[in-house]
Amino acid sequence: MKRFTKPGLSMLLGLYFALLAGDVVAKEPIDIGSRRELFVDRHLIGELEDAQLVLNRPRDMGSAVEFDAPWEGAFCGYCTIIKDGDTYRAYYRGLPQARRDGSNSEVTCVAESTDGIAWTKPKLGLFEVEGSKDNNVILADHAPFSHNFCPMLDTRPDVPADQRYKALAGTRKTGLVPFVSADGLSWKKLQDEPVITAGAFDSQNVPMWSESENQYVCYFRVFVDGVRRISRTTSKDFLTWTEPVLMGYDGGPIEHLYTNQTSPYFRAPHIYVGIAARFFPGRRVLTPEQAKEVGVDPGYFNDCSDGVLITTRGGDQYSRTFPEGFVRPGIGLENWVSRTNYPALNVVQTGDDTMSFYVNQNYGQPTAHMRRYEIRLDGFASVRAPYTGGEMITKPLIFSGNQLDLNFATSAAGGIRVEIQDADGKPIPGFTLKESQELIGNEISRAASWKGNKDVSKLAGKPVRLRFVMKDADLYALQFAGEK
Repeated sequence: MKRFTKPGLSMLLGLYFALLAGDVVAKEPIDIGSRRELFVDRHLIGELEDAQLVLNRPRDMGSAVEFDAPWEGAFCGYCTIIKDGDTYRAYYRGLPQARRDGSNSEVTCVAESTDGIAWTKPKLGLFEVEGSKDNNVILADHAPFSHNFCPMLDTRPDVPADQRYKALAGTRKTGLVPFVSADGLSWKKLQDEPVITAGAFDSQNVPMWSESENQYVCYFRVFVDGVRRISRTTSKDFLTWTEPVLMGYDGGPIEHLYTNQTSPYFRAPHIYVGIAARFFPGRRVLTPEQAKEVGVDPGYFNDCSDGVLITTRGGDQYSRTFPEGFVRPGIGLENWVSRTNYPALNVVQTGDDTMSFYVNQNYGQPTAHMRRYEIRLDGFASVRAPYTGGEMITKPLIFSGNQLDLNFATSAAGGIRVEIQDADGKPIPGFTLKESQELIGNEISRAASWKGNKDVSKLAGKPVRLRFVMKDADLYALQFAGEK
């Protein structure tokens, strides 16, 4: 295979000009430690030749939760998925009929699962709704907070047991008020006063604990020149928050993002992944006659939406590496109405090699539901080489660990070889391309090796580059880790 020999001329020229520009050697090596790194952005990518960074689309696995209870209905929304041990919970607004934001018609509901696939609605007996406590409601008669109640599981070390769950909720009129819970079902206000007051607060406001930043972070919507944008604020105690900062985009267009759904990716929490709802106001697909046929509320068919992938590693910049739709609307006119195709917050593991996220669909219709989508672990995006072959060389990096584990897939004809170079791009003896054992298969984790040797510990702490020579293959993630 021709790509398994020497670097191509165009790659060598690219490296040469990068050196002249000071883009390669002048910058400090990236210290990745033993963290898993995904190819959802260009953070590690130095050079690509005949390979490309691609967005991988998920599989539609069908309806997960039907919003069919009398207190739920067509206008359920702002879903959050939380996995706590062996229990999965889906939190969402219940609203049978369109009302003004923050009305007492809104309730907060929960569904539960043991696998993230089959869901049930517990009968909690916490609030009386429509004359009965035989329901799955965790918050009622608390206007306006059920409009956009957004919970999180607090993984901060030494968090008090009665505050393991936290939430923010409110509208522009009230600001965002904090709530806490020990079990995720029985909630109380942490205080009556709002903790964040500068924002639109008319959609989902997303709090989280950041392990990498050692602080709470909240992403929420603001309007800038009439466009729905995202701001960020931080806190050490969930009560006192910094002045909000508008998020910028490192590549990609500025578009209406109705919800951002930014959260730490559970297998690489230093990378925040958002499957955002991209909104196109006034971009109407259905005629009034078609809208009537579908059964959508007359006020909710003049726009359309899809889901897009956004990522950030902290700070005030999102990477919009992929402007294309990550979740495309499905076949059928019911998928092309206003406020449908809105992703839920959080991605969770639902199989040995798969993970799931969920999407609010058929909004404003009697068939409103939450749908499950599935994708391989770490598989949002990948570096892909065609049958004719391609290469990637990383930026200089420093690692800790004993072996290089890769999440990859090849065809039967394809493969991947790995060379470790010094910071100047010279192959390191013992880790050259010629000595590399070809990786063939489809695995979430397999160690690279050179003449049967997997041990890279003698290179730990030293600036190196990784050169991947690939044929008909995808590389999803890498991690330097201890031997398994």
